[in-house]
Amino acid sequence: MLLSTAAAGAALQSDPIRLMSTPKLKLRASAGAAQAAATSFSSNDEAFTWAKKDNRRLLHVVYRVGDIDRTIKFYTECLGMKLLRKRDIPEEKYTNAFLGYGPEETNFAIELTYNYGVDSYDIGAGFGHFGIATDDVAKTVELIRAKGGKVTREPGPVKGGKTVIAFIEDPDGYKFEILERPGTPEPLCQVMLRVGDLDRAISFYEKACGMKLLRKRDNPEYKYTVAMMGYGPEDQNAVLELTYNYGVTEYDKGSAYAQIAIGTDDVYKTAEVVKLSGGKVVREAGPLPGLGTKITAILDPDGWKSVFVDNIDFAKELE
Repeated sequence: MLLSTAAAGAALQSDPIRLMSTPKLKLRASAGAAQAAATSFSSNDEAFTWAKKDNRRLLHVVYRVGDIDRTIKFYTECLGMKLLRKRDIPEEKYTNAFLGYGPEETNFAIELTYNYGVDSYDIGAGFGHFGIATDDVAKTVELIRAKGGKVTREPGPVKGGKTVIAFIEDPDGYKFEILERPGTPEPLCQVMLRVGDLDRAISFYEKACGMKLLRKRDNPEYKYTVAMMGYGPEDQNAVLELTYNYGVTEYDKGSAYAQIAIGTDDVYKTAEVVKLSGGKVVREAGPLPGLGTKITAILDPDGWKSVFVDNIDFAKELE
């Protein structure tokens, strides 16, 4: 593999991708334009219905770190993840590492990006945390503490609920919520982002991204509301947790967090659905130069980025 889809998506956010003008790529682009022109829906309802029936799942979450080997060591030793693959791209001056609890073909994963010479990033106030489900929160926290990890919230019930949780921080300051959820097939279970208008965000992810609202919980005592969005049951799949804090309409997103990658059977139709729902497409649907994997990149109403990746092309990348 020359370049991962998610890495390319991250590059789109910070540095331009160098286009390679070869006859083969021109043919791909022409074919892509023809396909895009043939994907029109007869109505918005038809488009939104298609999005809900599309074969989608959360593939991985991409973010930047200042020392990739340090982060790999922390995630494998303290959090029990496996290093799935690692790749250095010297001509583009970055390194990627994929980590998780199962193969990328079936499980949600983390993609770390290290940009040469950049040792720190601003996480910002908008990014919340990642979630890891475990059989025993207290035992997991003690292991993390013994390995030198930073525990920022001791095990105990979540505010306004009964689920036992704890919070820890990785070496770059990213927060991880450790949740007690025995027997889950997907330990890497959440990405939490803060939004300025929860109903607007829910509508976008339902229509533009084809997600389901799995549950919504208001906590007036603590002045926040959360909504869990995803493509399957929360106890079996990774989900997007949207958090609205009363009275806060916008957040500084920093420079550290990049995006979530989502699988789709058709990136061209996906881009069209996003536009019909009022969303912003920041990378038109089509193949990546030098790789051929078809993607499209979008922004939600709060400016959070998602990259949709062709399912067949993604499977070929993993071969």
